[in-house]
Amino acid sequence: MNILCISNGRVIDPSQNLDQVTEVWVHGDRILGVGPHPELRADHTLDASGKIVTPGLIDMHVHLREPGREEDETIATGTAAALAGGVTSVACMPNTEPAIDSQAAAEFVYLQAERAGNANVFPIGAITKGRHGKELAEIGGLVDGGAVGFTDDGAPVVSSEIMRRALEYCRMFDKAVLSHSEDLELSRNGVMNEGFESMRLGLRGYPGIAEEVMIYRDIALAELTGGRLHVLHVSTAGSVDLIRRGKQRGARVTGEACPHHFTLTDRCLRTFDSNFKMSPPLRTEADVQAILEGLKDGTLDVLATDHAPHAPEKKMVELELAPNGIIGLETFLPICIKALIEPGILTWSQMIEKMTINPARVLGIDRGTLKPNAIADITLIDPTREWTIDPTQFRSRSRNCPYAGWKVRGWAATVLVGGVVKFERK
Repeated sequence: MNILCISNGRVIDPSQNLDQVTEVWVHGDRILGVGPHPELRADHTLDASGKIVTPGLIDMHVHLREPGREEDETIATGTAAALAGGVTSVACMPNTEPAIDSQAAAEFVYLQAERAGNANVFPIGAITKGRHGKELAEIGGLVDGGAVGFTDDGAPVVSSEIMRRALEYCRMFDKAVLSHSEDLELSRNGVMNEGFESMRLGLRGYPGIAEEVMIYRDIALAELTGGRLHVLHVSTAGSVDLIRRGKQRGARVTGEACPHHFTLTDRCLRTFDSNFKMSPPLRTEADVQAILEGLKDGTLDVLATDHAPHAPEKKMVELELAPNGIIGLETFLPICIKALIEPGILTWSQMIEKMTINPARVLGIDRGTLKPNAIADITLIDPTREWTIDPTQFRSRSRNCPYAGWKVRGWAATVLVGGVVKFERK
């Protein structure tokens, strides 16, 4: 028997309402148990003194760009970045070239992830063929290929009829539909949030209502069909309110917040730095506060990065021409600690819940817990380590990070995937 004991760490496992200094026992690729086990003898011991021991973090909103745009990121580089951020499982978005809209495409992702041997990768299938919004993709085939959810992320499903059918079909497989909520006629050619700052800078605005009208529609369709809806990258106060009201009515809706939408505002665009350009765009301070409140009261269930790498030359153009998106895997933990833990918005247990068991439940994957016989994906966090964010040191292939130079606290010290140490800071 090859038994590992992780000792002296503060074990936080929200799936078991656990937060105490104790031991975690691992046998092979499985959790044996948490707490004292006098009958067991460890072959190896990992001293976690001063560390927080959690289920491996899950980021359910990541763009890995492979196949088709490997100059931005690959499954190998993206999963290496994930490990450095303490993330043991990522769900990758289907806006690749070609799109993940077939069983073979989903199986390709698993094959490449296995070859890379870093973090787990769970593909999200496209709702429509080619993500063109015209015809439903082969939902059943994608499920057979291992797709854990469905979205046309990067593009909204414009047709209400197709969105309705997607919710109905996915309900048959108990899969969530992940909504990129954007009314393209309202947001068209928007460079930043529509408001005082866009007027001041003379840049075309992307109004918050463009997000909100689609969320309203999709919640209504979820209520009609009984389907499961997950709203991606919530960015406005109105969106938070719509999700809150939908939940109160009993709709099967969940929501996610990305760190940039609760740490940065549209004022950042005054620099004309394309690393602050994203979709949905950075909003106002009032929106930031509403998202923080939504995280605090449970309206927003999940923390995710929307890791969207772009090769440096693509971002080094005029703001209007630059692609949307920032990388986030390697700054996920410290930025959330800075914005959520240090001001007391969330407790450690509440934050870890939104990074582990909640995304696992949305996707229906057997991760995010330290219960006995669970797969031994484990993250050891050093919560006090102070460092300065330097994108040139990242494992990601891209560098489009808005947090360069930020002084932060906390990082992943050791990461185990399937009971094997895959990342360790020396």
